[in-house]
Amino acid sequence: MGSMGDDKTPRKRGKGVEYDYETLGKRMKSVVDDDNVDSFIRLILEGNWDESISVLRKISGTDENAIKSASQEILEHKYFGLVCENKILNAVDTLTNEIVPLDINDRARHEKLCRFLVFPEKDSHVKSSSKKSKLEDHNKKLLDELFKLLALPERRLVDSYHGVIDHAPSERLQVLQEHKDKICFLRFSHSGKYLASSSADCIVIVWEVMLDGRVSLKHTLCGHQKPVSCISWSPSDAQLLTCGLDEVVRRWDIESGQCVHIYEKSGVSLVSCAWSPDAKYIFCGVNDKSVCMWDLEEGKELECWKDSLTSGISDLGISSNEREIIVTSVCKENMIKLFGWESKSEKLIEEDQTVTSFSLSEDGKLLLISLSNGELHLWNIDGFVRQLAKYKGNKCVSRSCIGGMEHAFIASGSEHSQVYIWHRQSGELISKLVGHCGAVNCVNWNPTNPNMLASGSDDCTICIWGGLSQGKMKYHSS
Repeated sequence: MGSMGDDKTPRKRGKGVEYDYETLGKRMKSVVDDDNVDSFIRLILEGNWDESISVLRKISGTDENAIKSASQEILEHKYFGLVCENKILNAVDTLTNEIVPLDINDRARHEKLCRFLVFPEKDSHVKSSSKKSKLEDHNKKLLDELFKLLALPERRLVDSYHGVIDHAPSERLQVLQEHKDKICFLRFSHSGKYLASSSADCIVIVWEVMLDGRVSLKHTLCGHQKPVSCISWSPSDAQLLTCGLDEVVRRWDIESGQCVHIYEKSGVSLVSCAWSPDAKYIFCGVNDKSVCMWDLEEGKELECWKDSLTSGISDLGISSNEREIIVTSVCKENMIKLFGWESKSEKLIEEDQTVTSFSLSEDGKLLLISLSNGELHLWNIDGFVRQLAKYKGNKCVSRSCIGGMEHAFIASGSEHSQVYIWHRQSGELISKLVGHCGAVNCVNWNPTNPNMLASGSDDCTICIWGGLSQGKMKYHSS
């Protein structure tokens, strides 16, 4: 490596593997989802030893023994460098006050370090460190050793990356055919035991996921006069909200399949719905550009919020940690408003294209936005709002979602009858699932079975997809 500003990117060559350290950092972060990884790699290559140890301790998922061993390697490298530069007092200070306190019981290793002070010219390190480029080569070798100590060596990084990808759904296990019109919405329950689907046939079906993974019909919910555009499970999964397009919101008991309450507002129609985290209230988007909060049992409207910028509420969601209501504001058809219901705080996310839908991660910290040009944008909305990634490769206006093993995947439908799956960290399009014969309008991951994905299409069917471990468990169509 030259200087950090050199045009040549440091590369490592192994058995059939060649990549630069930027790529290595990305792959490491696919296993350790931590922004400190990039800083750690950069600091080692720059020879910034003290700060690299500080950042090392911040990398998530690293045990104390690995940190201690890695710190020993880094400090010894620092020590050798100081001796090479004839900074003997600094070297002695590093040995006595930094290396020895690590309390690594290796007498031979300590004797070698002490002997190096007296006879540095006999050590190959000094000979090879006479030139800056050689020192930088040593830094790269050190980085390789550190990855091994941290249990993230080159081969494991690659294997882990592909190991996660191997858990992406790849086989169509079942086709559900009870609906008579295109599928509009899909949502697994929080427990993963149920799947609710809605269609342009105005029917909502509740499916039960059996212990063997087979999906079977539990209830057919009738009562809406228009296509059902939104479904929301209660935190306990005991009840379900359904919203007809420009109609009313119905609340259903899952055990009996009966409608227990209808929420409506005179002179306007409801277009979306969501539960509060404590299940005491529901929120509804209204076609008069407002969002209302209703008492669950009595059905009374408690509060209503309306914004001058908002021209319609097409979608909404509630974060699970702070009762923050997230409203899609379509004043320019490209804006999402993050509105804190209790704090009354407001944040705006503005896109260049029309927002067609969005979905929240399970922890409410990530927001995935589907755009009319087919792109998906992933945003962090926990604290400072910032865009994290873009996913391209399909033409869609479908509902997309985050999920899978360790929430490592992004799934989306497409106009080409396929389901697209990206690796969330790398942004790589890793799979196109073929099984529908019409546009795929919605997808949803099972939150407790990360191998299971459901997709709904214009062909009136729902496909259930599974990973390699489920590939032989194919079921008859329902």
